[in-house]
Amino acid sequence: MGTHAVLMSCAVDASNPAAMALAGVLSAAFERHGRRLLPLPGLDANATRRLLARWFPGADAALGLDWDALAGADRTEPRADEIEEVVSLLREHADPAAGPKDDSDAIAWALACASLGDNHLWQDLDLPSRSELSALIGHWFPSLAARNTQNMKWKKFFYKQLCEREEILICKAPTCGVCTDHAVCFGPEDAQASQVIAFH
Repeated sequence: MGTHAVLMSCAVDASNPAAMALAGVLSAAFERHGRRLLPLPGLDANATRRLLARWFPGADAALGLDWDALAGADRTEPRADEIEEVVSLLREHADPAAGPKDDSDAIAWALACASLGDNHLWQDLDLPSRSELSALIGHWFPSLAARNTQNMKWKKFFYKQLCEREEILICKAPTCGVCTDHAVCFGPEDAQASQVIAFH
């Protein structure tokens, strides 16, 4: 059984977009870097263990993770500063009412790591469609989600927010409506019809 299948078979709630996103990022990291290195660069062994126990109880044993070895294992992430900036942005908008800080932190790290991927963010999180991603961000980071009033693609939106925060102007036009790249930022993402989305 593959890593993703193991995680989802252990998931507390396999229909929760957070569990799906975490499983997508964790499995991709384990498959890329192996199971002897921590999957998310911002979470140490203790935080990773808590994440798995909370969302995927029993998965660490099923995956044969060696926590003693993982505790001393670091992996180099060439774009770590970029990941940290996205995490910082998300943390600024985390809603304490959505759930424990450990959970929102884990989800922030997962979103940030997936933001470095080459596909749409929902695809890099291995979610069924953009709808689950929007529900995930709206639940855990509602004030940030509320800013995306024009339904910009989420990766583009995150980086636009970071640029505006640093007062860096990289856009071709003063407003999105007159930009020649409008379709790149707001075009369809080939999302499938979403199922009922619930948070528990």
